[in-house]
Amino acid sequence: MPSSSIDRADARKAILDLLADRDPGRTICPSEAARVLGGDDGFRPLMPVVRDAARTLADAGRIEVTRRGRRVDIDTARGPIRLRAAPAP
Repeated sequence: MPSSSIDRADARKAILDLLADRDPGRTICPSEAARVLGGDDGFRPLMPVVRDAARTLADAGRIEVTRRGRRVDIDTARGPIRLRAAPAP
C-alpha cells in the first residue's frame, strides 16, 4: 500500500489487529504497525500517522501507551513507547 494512501483508519486497524494476535497484556511497538502498512523499507514515514492513530485509540480507552511497563501520556512520553490493549472493564 503506498504511504500516500495510508490514513489513521488504516493505522488504527493495523494496531488493533496486531494486538488481537497477542496474548492479553502483551505489547507491540508502534513501528510494527507501520511495518504492516509500509513494509520494512517504507515504514519510517508512516510513524507519525501510526502515533496519531495510537493517540486516538488511547483517548478512546481502547489501548494503553506504555514506557518501561508503565502507562504514559503519548504526548509527553520521551523515548520508545509500547502499545497494549486496554484491559476489559
